[in-house]
Amino acid sequence: MILNTAARLIFLQSRQTLSKAVAARSVASLAGSSLRPTVRTTSPCRQQFAFKSTAMHPADDTAGRDAYDIARTVEGTDACLKMGLNRLGITGPTKLFSNLTYQELFDHEVANKEGVVAKAEYGDTFTVDTGKFTGRSPLDRWIVLNPGSETAEHMDWNKINQPTSPEVFDELLEKAVAYFNTRETAYVFDGYCGANPETRKKIRFVHEMAWQQHFVTNMFIRPETREEIENFEPDFTVINCCSQVDEDWKRHNLHSDTAVVFNPEKKTAVIFGTWYGGENKKGIFSLMNFWLPLKGHFPMHCSANVGKDGDVCLFFGLSGTGKTTLSADPHRALIGDDEHGWDDHGVFNFEGGCYAKTINLSEKTEPDIYRAIKTDALLENVKIREDGTPDYFDTSKTENGRVSYPIFHIPGYHKPQMAGHPNNIIFLTCDAYGVMPPVARLTPEQAMYHFLSGYTAKVAGTERGIKEPTATFSTCFGAAFMTHHPTRYADLLREKLEKHGSHAYLVNSGWSGGPYGEGKRMSIDTTRACIDAILDGSIHDAEFVKDPIFGFEVPKALHDVGGVLDPKSTWKDPAAYDKMALHLAKLFKENFKNYEGRGTVDYTKFGPQI
Repeated sequence: MILNTAARLIFLQSRQTLSKAVAARSVASLAGSSLRPTVRTTSPCRQQFAFKSTAMHPADDTAGRDAYDIARTVEGTDACLKMGLNRLGITGPTKLFSNLTYQELFDHEVANKEGVVAKAEYGDTFTVDTGKFTGRSPLDRWIVLNPGSETAEHMDWNKINQPTSPEVFDELLEKAVAYFNTRETAYVFDGYCGANPETRKKIRFVHEMAWQQHFVTNMFIRPETREEIENFEPDFTVINCCSQVDEDWKRHNLHSDTAVVFNPEKKTAVIFGTWYGGENKKGIFSLMNFWLPLKGHFPMHCSANVGKDGDVCLFFGLSGTGKTTLSADPHRALIGDDEHGWDDHGVFNFEGGCYAKTINLSEKTEPDIYRAIKTDALLENVKIREDGTPDYFDTSKTENGRVSYPIFHIPGYHKPQMAGHPNNIIFLTCDAYGVMPPVARLTPEQAMYHFLSGYTAKVAGTERGIKEPTATFSTCFGAAFMTHHPTRYADLLREKLEKHGSHAYLVNSGWSGGPYGEGKRMSIDTTRACIDAILDGSIHDAEFVKDPIFGFEVPKALHDVGGVLDPKSTWKDPAAYDKMALHLAKLFKENFKNYEGRGTVDYTKFGPQI
């Protein structure tokens, strides 16, 4: 299981002690702690102390499941009073299921006929169909604009962060409360977002169905003792009325009868009309992206892992770039696969589990994810064959089939879910134009430019209508979840890089020798060899050459990387490469007009020069 609150605080205190030791260039004594400082060398010129990874042994999987046992069923006409739901106006249900165990959740799902049990290879796994919504509904997400509030002042209002009025929210909240007051039962989950006790948020979910509590049990950080949830005072509450719709959506000036509405000042959200599990997860992530920067902390849409000597690496990347695959390293412990924060102590996971795509999933290509699909995982919108086994290659329902599972399903995960400051930051791109090198070293200013750009490319077959490479720019590698202006996050990243000396790299898992359709995609072995050189520090020994257009530095040679480091040399026609490089550079510059003159630094000049 994930460390309890006391253990986390000890961990933080140990890291603070260690930071002082680093500043003094001496080893601080950490007697009584299992987290011991060691000397780690990342390059001939860089030495620092770091915590060893406390990776869980695979045999602890069952222990992780059994250790989560704080369930309670509150019954009686005063059940809502006892649970504090009356403060929301919910008083009707006379039986509340709070933080059920995994076995109880499974039993409820089966008894309620909420889905089917799939015969996955590594264990029976409950499977649900979320109806017409097989992904988030971004046009139906709204944030309440309370005049004069912190949200009104700092929110980056746009097509993603759409404003609605307090009056509309109050009507929807009243409707949600009225609906739950017609029910005899409800499922209540109390947990945390954020592994660091100093910055995490207490989150409460009120759901109609057991599988929805199962989802948030997987995805959020689970309390470890019943005392933690007694008299639980949430920082934020989500009331999920997925079976109900907003019939008055036109009068409310919304886009449809589906509504996902967050009111930061009332610390409450309501969900109508969508059964998709990811709405619960990503809504809170968007709020963390709002809250943390106000305290000077950096929220990130990235995966993270840690080496045996405590060296931390972050992987930013859009879908299809290899973020999940490349952060799953048999020689390193996974901190998390999607959402993290970076504060004064280091990096910490927001979540207690993983939410992975299942399209074309096989044990050969994604062994960790494939083996994580077993009892306690939850499949969404995955085709089930007549014999009861899941078919990950049948995408007739959706290409966004998903599985959520608790992080203890991953062998060797990093139990504290917190680690030190990153040594390396990797921006992953899948460049279908064949222009980008397999790896490039970035200056801190160039890192800001590429972070704000968030570039990758879509190729034919990834989306309907895509017939040739199409550049995609998603700022901060997660535009859909950024609630401040993107330059606010770039400023935070710059401050972190300057303070902690982290190295930044661009790694291209896309095409070489020509664009998509002419060249070949980089082999996974090539990409891993580039990342290995970053992680073991050997890349610092390489000789670099400056790219004439993009300005980043490309190594001339790396161990185990063949003749693909210079992308131009892999093209049959060098002039064709120059033309394509100029085309891509223009796309970068056109996109970056969105950020000119914003933030504390204008990073425009650190992009391509044409």
